Amino acid sequence: MKINNIIISPILTEKATKLANSKVYTFLVSHKATKSNIKKTLESLYKVKTGHIRVILRKGKIKKVGRKSISKQMSNKKIALVEVKEGSISLFPQT
Repeated sequence: MKINNIIISPILTEKATKLANSKVYTFLVSHKATKSNIKKTLESLYKVKTGHIRVILRKGKIKKVGRKSISKQMSNKKIALVEVKEGSISLFPQT
């Protein structure tokens, strides 16, 4: 897999920012990405040493769509929680 296709985006929620204070960062990753792929990509992009990586598969919600309220399932998501040993990742823009 290409490096650009493994990590889709960082997740910036209230829970994720609390975890970032303890050096655990949250990323939305590709469904085909493995833990070793995620580790190599983060180490090359952000120049940090990664520790423990946890992967969560979140099932997509079922939503009512359209005029006739047809049920449609949204896409599933794969989330990676990455613990950083050395250094830090700046996810927020510096002012």
